[in-house]
Amino acid sequence: MTTHSLTCMTLEMRGPVAVVGLHRPDKRNAINDTMIDEIHAVFSAPPKEARVIVLHGHGPHFSAGLDLSEHRDRGAFEVMMHSQTWHRAFHQVQMGGLPVVTALKGAVVGGGLELATASHVRVAEPSTFYALPEGQRGIFVGGGGSVRIARIIGAGRMTEMMLTGHAYNAQEGQAMGLSHYLVGEGEALAKAMELAERIAGNAPLSVYAAINALPRIHDMAHAEGLYTESLMAALVQTSGEARDRMRDFLEKRAPKAGS
Repeated sequence: MTTHSLTCMTLEMRGPVAVVGLHRPDKRNAINDTMIDEIHAVFSAPPKEARVIVLHGHGPHFSAGLDLSEHRDRGAFEVMMHSQTWHRAFHQVQMGGLPVVTALKGAVVGGGLELATASHVRVAEPSTFYALPEGQRGIFVGGGGSVRIARIIGAGRMTEMMLTGHAYNAQEGQAMGLSHYLVGEGEALAKAMELAERIAGNAPLSVYAAINALPRIHDMAHAEGLYTESLMAALVQTSGEARDRMRDFLEKRAPKAGS
């Protein structure tokens, strides 16, 4: 098992699921440089037995975003380099090789929303609210939000959020695609675990292709996307595990989808 000594996060294994918690509840899990370093470390080298990661926040909030109390004057080049540390960390969340299911509650704001949208499946509770207050703070998104958030809700909606600072509630966020599941209060982590355990039963190569190929195909032109899809289909569907699973399905030994 990979060992991580963590200050701002928790990590525990529950079967094949690595449960990662943002652990600064007194700061509404605001993201500081130490947490960014720990996110990068954990998602770059998760426990070897992990098949899925569940990400959540300790306390009543997922994350209120950038810890402004630790913000300091930086030159333009320093700001650019600092932003890119967030990019590298959140890239590992999205493209690190394991699917990430995120349990959301309370504040999912600024950098917290950027982190959430780097994950693959998002479960929200009724207390969840989403906002991008960077405009009111005199700053700009720096954790990949202009790419990931805008692709989910559209550039126009993201522009409105940044200009007005308007917070959207859990129901509105569900309709916008910021969450995939909306559950009862206090139920997000349990639902995330249920989904993670289901995902853990999938073929690893199929999972890897889904989380790594699909976002890249999204960036491609039509013809290049179709060509890449055919290459991934050839790689995945000719694996030994794919043959075994197809045989089980055809011989009615496979579990039904969604069961």
